[in-house]
Amino acid sequence: MVKPLQHQTHYTYQVKVLLSRIYGRSQLNDSMLERAMHYFNHKAFVATDESINQDHLELERIECIDRHNHLVNICHDIIELTEGESFEETNRKSAKLLGTIQLISPTEGEKVADNNEYCKSLYKAILSLRLLDRLLFDIDISDPHIVNTFAEFPEQSFAQFDFDAQRRVIEQIKIPLLMAALLQDIGLYHNEAQDILTGGDPTAKPYRTLTIDERKKLLAINYKQTLNYITHALSSPIYVGGSKEDRSQFIADEYEKSQFLQQLIKASFKSKETIGNLLKVPQIYTSIILSTKASYNYKVLPQVFQVLNKNAELGACSQVVVDALYQITGMFPQGYGVIYMPTEGGCYEYAIVNRLYPTLPDEPLCRKATRNLTFIGYGHNIEVKKMNNLYFPHMAKKVSRLSKERLNEILELLYSNYKERQELDLLPRCWHANEYFSVKENQKLWNRLEQ
Repeated sequence: MVKPLQHQTHYTYQVKVLLSRIYGRSQLNDSMLERAMHYFNHKAFVATDESINQDHLELERIECIDRHNHLVNICHDIIELTEGESFEETNRKSAKLLGTIQLISPTEGEKVADNNEYCKSLYKAILSLRLLDRLLFDIDISDPHIVNTFAEFPEQSFAQFDFDAQRRVIEQIKIPLLMAALLQDIGLYHNEAQDILTGGDPTAKPYRTLTIDERKKLLAINYKQTLNYITHALSSPIYVGGSKEDRSQFIADEYEKSQFLQQLIKASFKSKETIGNLLKVPQIYTSIILSTKASYNYKVLPQVFQVLNKNAELGACSQVVVDALYQITGMFPQGYGVIYMPTEGGCYEYAIVNRLYPTLPDEPLCRKATRNLTFIGYGHNIEVKKMNNLYFPHMAKKVSRLSKERLNEILELLYSNYKERQELDLLPRCWHANEYFSVKENQKLWNRLEQ
Protein backbone atom coordinates (compact mmCIF):
# COMPACT_ATOMS: atom_id res chain seq x y z
CA MET A 1 0.00 0.00 0.00
CA VAL A 2 1.18 3.52 -0.77
CA LYS A 3 2.26 5.39 2.35
CA PRO A 4 1.15 9.02 2.87
CA LEU A 5 4.08 11.42 2.63
CA GLN A 6 4.54 14.94 3.89
CA HIS A 7 5.17 16.23 0.36
CA GLN A 8 1.80 15.19 -1.06
CA THR A 9 -1.77 16.34 -0.50
CA HIS A 10 -4.45 13.95 0.65
CA TYR A 11 -5.85 13.92 -2.88
CA THR A 12 -2.50 13.00 -4.45
CA TYR A 13 -2.23 10.22 -1.88
CA GLN A 14 -5.74 9.01 -2.80
CA VAL A 15 -4.77 8.79 -6.48
CA LYS A 16 -1.63 6.81 -5.68
CA VAL A 17 -3.61 4.40 -3.52
CA LEU A 18 -6.17 3.93 -6.30
CA LEU A 19 -3.42 3.21 -8.83
CA SER A 20 -1.86 0.65 -6.49
CA ARG A 21 -5.23 -1.11 -6.05
CA ILE A 22 -5.49 -1.48 -9.82
CA TYR A 23 -1.99 -2.32 -11.09
CA GLY A 24 0.08 -2.45 -7.90
CA ARG A 25 2.50 -5.20 -6.91
CA SER A 26 2.94 -6.10 -3.25
CA GLN A 27 3.32 -9.05 -0.89
CA LEU A 28 -0.43 -8.96 -0.30
CA ASN A 29 -1.15 -9.79 -3.97
CA ASP A 30 -4.49 -7.99 -3.70
CA SER A 31 -4.53 -5.55 -6.63
CA MET A 32 -6.78 -6.07 -9.62
CA LEU A 33 -3.76 -7.06 -11.71
CA GLU A 34 -2.33 -9.47 -9.14
CA ARG A 35 -5.70 -11.19 -8.73
CA ALA A 36 -5.86 -11.71 -12.49
CA MET A 37 -2.28 -13.00 -12.66
CA HIS A 38 -3.03 -15.42 -9.82
CA TYR A 39 -6.07 -16.68 -11.72
CA PHE A 40 -4.13 -17.18 -14.96
CA ASN A 41 -1.25 -18.91 -13.18
CA HIS A 42 -3.58 -21.13 -11.18
CA LYS A 43 -5.48 -22.26 -14.27
CA ALA A 44 -2.22 -23.01 -16.07
CA PHE A 45 -1.34 -25.61 -13.42
CA VAL A 46 -4.73 -27.33 -13.27
CA ALA A 47 -4.96 -30.35 -15.56
CA THR A 48 -8.09 -30.42 -17.71
CA ASP A 49 -8.90 -34.00 -16.65
CA GLU A 50 -8.33 -33.33 -12.96
CA SER A 51 -11.35 -34.08 -10.81
CA ILE A 52 -12.38 -31.19 -8.60
CA ASN A 53 -14.17 -31.79 -5.30
CA GLN A 54 -17.10 -29.76 -4.06
CA ASP A 55 -15.10 -27.81 -1.48
CA HIS A 56 -12.70 -26.65 -4.18
CA LEU A 57 -15.57 -25.55 -6.42
CA GLU A 58 -17.08 -23.58 -3.55
CA LEU A 59 -13.72 -21.90 -2.90
CA GLU A 60 -13.45 -20.94 -6.58
CA ARG A 61 -16.97 -19.51 -6.50
CA ILE A 62 -16.10 -17.37 -3.47
CA GLU A 63 -12.91 -16.17 -5.18
CA CYS A 64 -14.89 -15.22 -8.30
CA ILE A 65 -17.31 -13.16 -6.23
CA ASP A 66 -14.43 -11.57 -4.33
CA ARG A 67 -12.65 -10.58 -7.57
CA HIS A 68 -15.89 -9.10 -8.90
CA ASN A 69 -16.61 -7.14 -5.72
CA HIS A 70 -13.04 -5.87 -5.54
CA LEU A 71 -13.26 -4.59 -9.10
CA VAL A 72 -16.69 -3.01 -8.58
CA ASN A 73 -15.41 -1.22 -5.45
CA ILE A 74 -12.54 0.22 -7.50
CA CYS A 75 -15.02 1.43 -10.10
CA HIS A 76 -17.14 3.13 -7.44
CA ASP A 77 -14.03 4.87 -6.13
CA ILE A 78 -13.29 6.11 -9.66
CA ILE A 79 -16.87 7.39 -9.91
CA GLU A 80 -16.42 9.17 -6.58
CA LEU A 81 -13.28 10.92 -7.87
CA THR A 82 -14.69 11.83 -11.29
CA GLU A 83 -18.45 12.44 -11.01
CA GLY A 84 -19.92 15.67 -9.63
CA GLU A 85 -23.37 17.15 -9.18
CA SER A 86 -23.12 19.03 -12.46
CA PHE A 87 -21.54 18.59 -15.88
CA GLU A 88 -18.99 21.29 -15.02
CA GLU A 89 -18.07 19.73 -11.68
CA THR A 90 -17.71 16.29 -13.27
CA ASN A 91 -15.31 17.69 -15.85
CA ARG A 92 -13.32 19.56 -13.20
CA LYS A 93 -12.93 16.41 -11.10
CA SER A 94 -12.02 14.31 -14.15
CA ALA A 95 -9.43 16.86 -15.28
CA LYS A 96 -7.97 16.80 -11.77
CA LEU A 97 -7.59 13.02 -11.80
CA LEU A 98 -6.17 12.89 -15.33
CA GLY A 99 -3.79 15.76 -14.59
CA THR A 100 -2.61 14.24 -11.33
CA ILE A 101 -1.79 10.95 -13.06
CA GLN A 102 0.27 12.83 -15.66
CA LEU A 103 2.02 15.00 -13.09
CA ILE A 104 3.06 12.18 -10.75
CA SER A 105 4.45 10.28 -13.75
CA PRO A 106 8.11 10.58 -14.78
CA THR A 107 8.55 11.97 -18.30
CA GLU A 108 12.25 11.17 -18.59
CA GLY A 109 14.52 8.33 -17.48
CA GLU A 110 14.32 4.57 -17.05
CA LYS A 111 11.05 4.45 -15.09
CA VAL A 112 8.82 5.94 -17.79
CA ALA A 113 7.68 2.66 -19.39
CA ASP A 114 6.95 0.85 -16.10
CA ASN A 115 5.08 3.84 -14.70
CA ASN A 116 3.03 4.37 -17.85
CA GLU A 117 2.01 0.72 -17.93
CA TYR A 118 1.01 1.10 -14.26
CA CYS A 119 -1.18 4.16 -14.95
CA LYS A 120 -2.67 3.45 -18.39
CA SER A 121 -5.65 1.42 -17.24
CA LEU A 122 -7.03 4.10 -14.92
CA TYR A 123 -6.28 6.96 -17.32
CA LYS A 124 -8.10 5.20 -20.15
CA ALA A 125 -11.09 4.41 -17.92
CA ILE A 126 -11.56 8.10 -17.03
CA LEU A 127 -11.52 9.09 -20.70
CA SER A 128 -14.09 6.39 -21.48
CA LEU A 129 -16.45 7.88 -18.89
CA ARG A 130 -16.20 11.40 -20.24
CA LEU A 131 -16.51 10.17 -23.81
CA LEU A 132 -19.69 8.30 -22.86
CA ASP A 133 -21.17 11.52 -21.44
CA ARG A 134 -20.29 13.45 -24.59
CA LEU A 135 -21.91 10.87 -26.86
CA LEU A 136 -24.99 10.65 -24.62
CA PHE A 137 -25.41 14.42 -24.72
CA ASP A 138 -25.16 14.24 -28.50
CA ILE A 139 -27.63 11.30 -28.58
CA ASP A 140 -25.14 9.35 -30.65
CA ILE A 141 -25.36 5.88 -29.04
CA SER A 142 -27.84 3.24 -30.17
CA ASP A 143 -26.59 0.31 -28.07
CA PRO A 144 -29.63 -1.72 -26.89
CA HIS A 145 -28.51 -1.90 -23.25
CA ILE A 146 -28.05 1.87 -23.03
CA VAL A 147 -31.29 2.55 -24.91
CA ASN A 148 -33.22 0.21 -22.58
CA THR A 149 -31.72 1.84 -19.48
CA PHE A 150 -32.68 5.30 -20.75
CA ALA A 151 -36.18 4.02 -21.56
CA GLU A 152 -36.76 3.68 -17.81
CA PHE A 153 -36.81 7.51 -17.69
CA PRO A 154 -38.84 8.51 -20.76
CA GLU A 155 -39.67 12.00 -19.48
CA GLN A 156 -36.04 13.04 -18.94
CA SER A 157 -33.18 13.80 -21.28
CA PHE A 158 -29.66 12.84 -20.19
CA ALA A 159 -28.83 16.48 -19.47
CA GLN A 160 -31.83 16.69 -17.10
CA PHE A 161 -31.48 13.35 -15.29
CA ASP A 162 -32.41 13.56 -11.62
CA PHE A 163 -30.49 11.80 -8.83
CA ASP A 164 -32.26 8.44 -9.24
CA ALA A 165 -31.73 8.42 -12.99
CA GLN A 166 -28.06 9.34 -12.62
CA ARG A 167 -27.48 6.56 -10.08
CA ARG A 168 -29.21 4.09 -12.39
CA VAL A 169 -26.95 5.11 -15.29
CA ILE A 170 -23.90 4.77 -13.06
CA GLU A 171 -24.85 1.29 -11.88
CA GLN A 172 -26.10 -0.13 -15.17
CA ILE A 173 -23.84 1.62 -17.69
CA LYS A 174 -20.87 3.42 -16.18
CA ILE A 175 -19.71 0.69 -13.77
CA PRO A 176 -19.64 -1.97 -16.54
CA LEU A 177 -17.88 0.52 -18.82
CA LEU A 178 -15.21 1.15 -16.19
CA MET A 179 -14.82 -2.59 -15.64
CA ALA A 180 -14.35 -3.08 -19.37
CA ALA A 181 -11.80 -0.25 -19.60
CA LEU A 182 -9.81 -1.60 -16.66
CA LEU A 183 -9.89 -5.19 -17.97
CA GLN A 184 -9.53 -4.48 -21.69
CA ASP A 185 -5.91 -5.66 -21.80
CA ILE A 186 -5.86 -8.00 -18.82
CA GLY A 187 -5.33 -10.92 -21.20
CA LEU A 188 -1.83 -9.56 -21.88
CA TYR A 189 -0.87 -10.90 -18.45
CA HIS A 190 -1.68 -14.46 -19.40
CA ASN A 191 1.45 -16.60 -19.57
CA GLU A 192 1.23 -17.08 -23.35
CA ALA A 193 1.01 -13.33 -23.92
CA GLN A 194 3.88 -12.59 -21.53
CA ASP A 195 6.08 -15.08 -23.39
CA ILE A 196 5.54 -13.08 -26.58
CA LEU A 197 6.04 -9.70 -24.91
CA THR A 198 9.30 -10.70 -23.24
CA GLY A 199 10.61 -12.82 -26.08
CA GLY A 200 10.58 -15.88 -23.83
CA ASP A 201 12.86 -14.25 -21.24
CA PRO A 202 10.87 -13.85 -17.99
CA THR A 203 13.46 -11.38 -16.65
CA ALA A 204 13.11 -9.05 -19.65
CA LYS A 205 10.88 -5.98 -19.77
CA PRO A 206 7.68 -6.61 -21.81
CA TYR A 207 8.10 -3.54 -24.02
CA ARG A 208 10.13 -4.80 -26.94
CA THR A 209 9.14 -4.11 -30.55
CA LEU A 210 7.12 -7.01 -31.96
CA THR A 211 6.95 -8.41 -35.46
CA ILE A 212 3.65 -8.28 -37.35
CA ASP A 213 3.05 -11.99 -36.73
CA GLU A 214 3.79 -11.58 -33.03
CA ARG A 215 1.39 -8.65 -32.79
CA LYS A 216 -1.39 -10.63 -34.47
CA LYS A 217 -0.83 -13.58 -32.15
CA LEU A 218 -0.72 -11.30 -29.12
CA LEU A 219 -3.96 -9.59 -30.14
CA ALA A 220 -5.70 -12.96 -30.44
CA ILE A 221 -4.43 -14.12 -27.04
CA ASN A 222 -5.46 -10.88 -25.37
CA TYR A 223 -8.97 -11.07 -26.83
CA LYS A 224 -9.43 -14.72 -25.86
CA GLN A 225 -7.98 -14.48 -22.36
CA THR A 226 -9.65 -11.19 -21.49
CA LEU A 227 -13.04 -12.66 -22.32
CA ASN A 228 -12.05 -15.83 -20.49
CA TYR A 229 -11.25 -13.80 -17.39
CA ILE A 230 -14.49 -11.81 -17.55
CA THR A 231 -16.69 -14.87 -18.06
CA HIS A 232 -14.94 -17.35 -15.74
CA ALA A 233 -12.94 -15.40 -13.15
CA LEU A 234 -15.68 -12.97 -12.15
CA SER A 235 -19.04 -13.81 -10.63
CA SER A 236 -21.90 -11.51 -9.72
CA PRO A 237 -22.58 -11.01 -6.01
CA ILE A 238 -25.36 -12.84 -4.22
CA TYR A 239 -28.58 -10.95 -3.52
CA VAL A 240 -29.10 -10.19 0.16
CA GLY A 241 -32.67 -9.52 1.19
CA GLY A 242 -36.11 -11.06 1.53
CA SER A 243 -38.01 -9.51 -1.38
CA LYS A 244 -38.68 -11.85 -4.30
CA GLU A 245 -39.37 -8.87 -6.56
CA ASP A 246 -36.12 -7.14 -5.62
CA ARG A 247 -34.23 -10.39 -5.99
CA SER A 248 -35.59 -10.89 -9.51
CA GLN A 249 -34.67 -7.31 -10.44
CA PHE A 250 -31.20 -7.75 -8.94
CA ILE A 251 -30.55 -10.93 -10.94
CA ALA A 252 -31.85 -9.32 -14.14
CA ASP A 253 -29.68 -6.22 -13.61
CA GLU A 254 -26.54 -8.25 -12.93
CA TYR A 255 -27.14 -10.37 -16.03
CA GLU A 256 -27.61 -7.27 -18.21
CA LYS A 257 -24.46 -5.66 -16.83
CA SER A 258 -22.45 -8.82 -17.43
CA GLN A 259 -23.69 -9.04 -21.03
CA PHE A 260 -22.94 -5.35 -21.59
CA LEU A 261 -19.42 -5.78 -20.20
CA GLN A 262 -18.73 -8.65 -22.58
CA GLN A 263 -20.24 -6.75 -25.51
CA LEU A 264 -18.00 -3.76 -24.82
CA ILE A 265 -14.88 -5.93 -24.92
CA LYS A 266 -15.96 -7.73 -28.09
CA ALA A 267 -16.98 -4.50 -29.82
CA SER A 268 -13.68 -2.80 -28.98
CA PHE A 269 -12.03 -5.19 -31.44
CA LYS A 270 -14.53 -4.19 -34.15
CA SER A 271 -13.85 -0.56 -34.94
CA LYS A 272 -17.04 0.12 -36.90
CA GLU A 273 -19.19 -0.47 -33.82
CA THR A 274 -19.69 2.84 -32.03
CA ILE A 275 -20.04 1.28 -28.59
CA GLY A 276 -16.64 -0.39 -28.95
CA ASN A 277 -15.07 2.99 -29.66
CA LEU A 278 -15.81 4.00 -26.07
CA LEU A 279 -12.84 1.76 -25.31
CA LYS A 280 -10.89 1.80 -28.57
CA VAL A 281 -10.41 5.56 -28.98
CA PRO A 282 -9.29 6.16 -25.35
CA GLN A 283 -7.03 3.12 -25.70
CA ILE A 284 -5.20 4.63 -28.68
CA TYR A 285 -5.05 8.06 -27.02
CA THR A 286 -3.66 6.64 -23.78
CA SER A 287 -1.14 4.43 -25.57
CA ILE A 288 0.50 7.65 -26.81
CA ILE A 289 0.09 9.92 -23.77
CA LEU A 290 1.34 7.14 -21.49
CA SER A 291 3.46 5.28 -24.01
CA THR A 292 5.68 2.35 -22.98
CA LYS A 293 7.78 2.57 -26.13
CA ALA A 294 11.48 3.38 -26.02
CA SER A 295 10.72 6.23 -28.43
CA TYR A 296 8.50 8.01 -25.86
CA ASN A 297 8.93 11.76 -26.26
CA TYR A 298 7.02 14.11 -23.95
CA LYS A 299 7.43 17.03 -26.33
CA VAL A 300 5.28 15.46 -29.06
CA LEU A 301 2.30 14.42 -26.90
CA PRO A 302 0.13 17.20 -28.39
CA GLN A 303 0.38 15.36 -31.71
CA VAL A 304 -1.78 12.55 -30.34
CA PHE A 305 -4.77 13.46 -32.50
CA GLN A 306 -2.70 13.24 -35.66
CA VAL A 307 -2.33 9.55 -34.80
CA LEU A 308 -6.00 9.17 -33.86
CA ASN A 309 -7.19 10.83 -37.07
CA LYS A 310 -4.91 8.54 -39.07
CA ASN A 311 -6.35 5.51 -37.29
CA ALA A 312 -9.86 6.72 -38.07
CA GLU A 313 -8.89 7.24 -41.71
CA LEU A 314 -7.62 3.64 -41.86
CA GLY A 315 -10.82 2.32 -40.26
CA ALA A 316 -9.25 1.38 -36.93
CA CYS A 317 -11.70 3.58 -35.02
CA SER A 318 -14.62 5.98 -35.52
CA GLN A 319 -13.91 9.54 -36.69
CA VAL A 320 -17.06 10.74 -34.92
CA VAL A 321 -15.77 9.42 -31.61
CA VAL A 322 -12.27 10.77 -32.23
CA ASP A 323 -13.81 14.21 -32.86
CA ALA A 324 -15.82 13.91 -29.64
CA LEU A 325 -12.69 13.17 -27.62
CA TYR A 326 -10.92 16.09 -29.30
CA GLN A 327 -13.72 18.35 -28.13
CA ILE A 328 -13.24 17.09 -24.57
CA THR A 329 -9.46 17.09 -24.20
CA GLY A 330 -8.32 19.52 -26.86
CA MET A 331 -4.87 19.23 -28.37
CA PHE A 332 -2.91 19.35 -25.10
CA PRO A 333 -3.35 16.56 -22.52
CA GLN A 334 -4.18 17.30 -18.89
CA GLY A 335 -1.11 18.08 -16.80
CA TYR A 336 0.98 19.05 -19.83
CA GLY A 337 3.53 21.80 -19.30
CA VAL A 338 2.79 24.76 -21.59
CA ILE A 339 5.17 27.69 -22.15
CA TYR A 340 3.63 30.95 -23.31
CA MET A 341 4.50 34.58 -23.93
CA PRO A 342 2.19 36.88 -21.92
CA THR A 343 0.12 39.27 -24.01
CA GLU A 344 1.87 42.22 -22.40
CA GLY A 345 5.19 40.88 -23.71
CA GLY A 346 8.40 40.37 -21.76
CA CYS A 347 9.76 36.91 -21.02
CA TYR A 348 7.98 33.62 -21.44
CA GLU A 349 6.13 31.98 -18.53
CA TYR A 350 5.12 28.43 -17.53
CA ALA A 351 1.60 27.03 -17.14
CA ILE A 352 -0.03 23.60 -16.73
CA VAL A 353 -3.12 22.31 -18.58
CA ASN A 354 -5.77 21.84 -15.88
CA ARG A 355 -9.23 21.83 -17.49
CA LEU A 356 -11.21 19.97 -20.14
CA TYR A 357 -13.37 21.40 -22.93
CA PRO A 358 -11.19 24.27 -24.21
CA THR A 359 -13.09 26.76 -26.39
CA LEU A 360 -10.63 26.04 -29.20
CA PRO A 361 -8.77 22.69 -29.16
CA ASP A 362 -5.38 24.32 -29.76
CA GLU A 363 -5.83 26.93 -27.00
CA PRO A 364 -5.52 24.99 -23.72
CA LEU A 365 -7.06 25.99 -20.40
CA CYS A 366 -4.21 26.24 -17.92
CA ARG A 367 -3.06 27.29 -14.46
CA LYS A 368 -0.12 29.67 -14.22
CA ALA A 369 2.98 28.09 -12.66
CA THR A 370 5.33 31.08 -12.86
CA ARG A 371 5.11 34.83 -12.53
CA ASN A 372 8.00 37.01 -13.63
CA LEU A 373 10.09 33.86 -14.10
CA THR A 374 9.48 32.71 -10.52
CA PHE A 375 7.62 29.50 -9.70
CA ILE A 376 4.41 30.06 -7.73
CA GLY A 377 1.86 27.74 -6.17
CA TYR A 378 -1.10 30.12 -6.32
CA GLY A 379 -1.42 31.08 -9.98
CA HIS A 380 -4.65 31.99 -11.76
CA ASN A 381 -6.44 30.10 -14.51
CA ILE A 382 -5.74 31.32 -18.02
CA GLU A 383 -6.51 30.39 -21.60
CA VAL A 384 -3.26 30.19 -23.56
CA LYS A 385 -3.88 31.58 -27.02
CA LYS A 386 -2.24 29.89 -29.97
CA MET A 387 -0.49 33.12 -30.90
CA ASN A 388 1.22 33.13 -27.45
CA ASN A 389 2.09 29.41 -27.15
CA LEU A 390 5.75 28.48 -27.70
CA TYR A 391 4.70 25.01 -28.80
CA PHE A 392 3.74 26.51 -32.15
CA PRO A 393 6.53 27.49 -34.58
CA HIS A 394 5.45 31.11 -35.12
CA MET A 395 5.80 32.01 -31.44
CA ALA A 396 8.96 29.95 -31.05
CA LYS A 397 10.45 31.88 -33.95
CA LYS A 398 9.51 35.17 -32.31
CA VAL A 399 11.15 34.24 -29.00
CA SER A 400 14.23 32.98 -30.81
CA ARG A 401 15.07 36.60 -31.51
CA LEU A 402 16.10 36.93 -27.87
CA SER A 403 19.85 36.74 -27.41
CA LYS A 404 21.52 33.57 -26.17
CA GLU A 405 22.62 35.47 -23.09
CA ARG A 406 19.03 36.48 -22.30
CA LEU A 407 17.75 32.94 -22.80
CA ASN A 408 20.44 31.69 -20.40
CA GLU A 409 19.37 34.31 -17.87
CA ILE A 410 15.79 33.06 -18.07
CA LEU A 411 16.84 29.44 -17.49
CA GLU A 412 19.01 30.51 -14.58
CA LEU A 413 16.02 32.19 -12.96
CA LEU A 414 13.76 29.17 -13.48
CA TYR A 415 16.25 26.46 -12.51
CA SER A 416 18.77 26.84 -9.70
CA ASN A 417 20.77 23.92 -11.13
CA TYR A 418 20.40 24.88 -14.78
CA LYS A 419 24.16 24.61 -15.46
CA GLU A 420 24.03 20.94 -14.43
CA ARG A 421 21.04 20.35 -16.71
CA GLN A 422 22.70 20.56 -20.08
CA GLU A 423 19.71 18.86 -21.69
CA LEU A 424 17.56 21.95 -21.14
CA ASP A 425 16.70 23.70 -24.38
CA LEU A 426 17.57 27.35 -24.53
CA LEU A 427 14.33 27.75 -26.44
CA PRO A 428 11.92 25.19 -24.91
CA ARG A 429 8.61 24.39 -26.61
CA CYS A 430 7.15 22.84 -23.43
CA TRP A 431 8.28 22.06 -19.88
CA HIS A 432 8.25 18.97 -17.68
CA ALA A 433 5.99 19.89 -14.78
CA ASN A 434 6.32 16.76 -12.62
CA GLU A 435 9.23 18.21 -10.60
CA TYR A 436 7.17 21.33 -9.88
CA PHE A 437 4.20 19.15 -8.89
CA SER A 438 6.32 17.14 -6.44
CA VAL A 439 6.08 20.14 -4.07
CA LYS A 440 2.95 19.81 -1.93
CA GLU A 441 2.04 23.49 -2.19
CA ASN A 442 1.94 23.16 -6.00
CA GLN A 443 -0.56 20.29 -6.05
CA LYS A 444 -3.66 22.51 -5.88
CA LEU A 445 -3.99 23.32 -9.56
CA TRP A 446 -7.72 22.68 -9.61
CA ASN A 447 -9.05 24.81 -6.76
CA ARG A 448 -11.64 27.34 -7.84
CA LEU A 449 -9.41 30.33 -8.41
CA GLU A 450 -10.11 32.50 -11.42
CA GLN A 451 -8.23 35.43 -12.85
